[in-house]
Amino acid sequence: MSEYDSELPGFDNVDPALAAAVLEIEEHIAADGWDQPSRLYALVDTADLVAKEPALAAAMGLDDSSAAGSLTPVEQELLAPGRTLEEALGSISWPPGVTGCAAVVERLVLPPDADAQIPDDPKSAEEFAREHPDRQEVRIVAGATRAGATYCALRLKAHDDDQSVVGGADLVPGLLELLIATLEDEPE
Repeated sequence: MSEYDSELPGFDNVDPALAAAVLEIEEHIAADGWDQPSRLYALVDTADLVAKEPALAAAMGLDDSSAAGSLTPVEQELLAPGRTLEEALGSISWPPGVTGCAAVVERLVLPPDADAQIPDDPKSAEEFAREHPDRQEVRIVAGATRAGATYCALRLKAHDDDQSVVGGADLVPGLLELLIATLEDEPE
């Protein structure tokens, strides 16, 4: 563990390169404020990017010294109109050169005592959440690698500052499962 690892929120037995990439994405997205569409990123080994695409790496300010042990997020075109991130993830598979992936979503979160009141109908449930007085808006950045590492960063709109970002390896298990599935090799 390096001296910098302790600076990562939720850094307990996680891949430091993945955690750093997720936090970099979260910081980048936070700079543009709230109410943004979902986003998807390929995570590529920075050393491979520098070696295989030197002009692109130079344009991104990457060099051999910045490449060691890091991942570079590359934003992807994501959604057709009317399709959710979760639906899109069900049809995505990554080529072998992609080390991992990350997704950004904004969601409404309700307190646990509201669970029993949520309607079964998805549209009614969405309306219920939007109108609930104790709802919280949260931005989730979740990432996974082919090696099985995961990391998430969460920011509440009510506590919208960099020091309040919460991080950890398994904060959003459902989204992480969808991301991991996109990284699994297709059976031959």
